[in-house]
Amino acid sequence: MTTTITPIIMRDIIMDNPINNAGLYRLMAWLSPSYPVGAFAYSHGIEWAVEDGRVTDETTLAAWVESIIRHGAGWSDAVLFANAYACGSDTETLAEVNAFALALAPSSERYLETSAQGTAFRKATTDAWPWVDMDETVSALGPDVAYPVAVAAAASGHQIPLAASLNAYLHGFAANLVSAGVRLIPLGQSAGQRVLAGLESAITETAAAAEHVSLDDAGGIAIISDIAAMQHETQYTRLFRS
Repeated sequence: MTTTITPIIMRDIIMDNPINNAGLYRLMAWLSPSYPVGAFAYSHGIEWAVEDGRVTDETTLAAWVESIIRHGAGWSDAVLFANAYACGSDTETLAEVNAFALALAPSSERYLETSAQGTAFRKATTDAWPWVDMDETVSALGPDVAYPVAVAAAASGHQIPLAASLNAYLHGFAANLVSAGVRLIPLGQSAGQRVLAGLESAITETAAAAEHVSLDDAGGIAIISDIAAMQHETQYTRLFRS
C-alpha cells in the first residue's frame, strides 16, 4: 500500500493554530493508549468484520478504518467534537450536543463504547486536570457523556486550539481501531504502523472539514460498519466489548 504524507497541510495547521507545550502535553496524555478510558476493549465492529472475512489483511484494514474516519463514526465524532468545543461556557447547548451524540449511536454496543469511554475520560480528567467552570460543565452533561463531547469540553476548558485537539482525537480513535485489527487478523506491528501512517490524510482532511460545520452535518454512510456493530452483539466468540 502507498503511504501519503501531507507535510504542507500539517504545517499550515500548526502555523494557523499554534499550540503551546502545556496544551500539547495534555493532548498527549489524554489520548495516549495508557489513559484510563478502556479504549483497548472496543473494536468498533472490526471483530465481526474479521470473522466475516471482510477485514483480512493490511489493505482491507486500511480501507475499513479510512471509511469509518471519512464517512462513518469518525466523521460524526469530529462534527460533534467541533460543536461541543464551540459551546465554551454555554453548558445548556453543550448538554444538547451531548444528548444528540448519545442518540446517534446505532447500536447498544456503540452506545456503550462512546458513553463508557466518555464517562471514564471525564472522571480521570476532572480528577487530575481541573479547569475553570469545570463543575458547571460536569453538572450539565449528566451521568452519560459521549466520548468526543467529553474530550472537546476538556480541550475547550483548557483553551487548547480546536484544530490540534480534533486531530489528536481522531488520531487516537484511528489508532485504537488499527490496534484492534492488528490483534484480531492478526498483523505485525510494522503493518499496523503502515496502516496508521496511511491514514494521515484522512484524519487531517476530516478534522479540517468538521471544524466549521453544524450538527446537521453529523451522520455517515459507513453502513457495513454499523451492521458490524449490531452483528457483534450476538457474535458467539468475542474478545472485545464492541
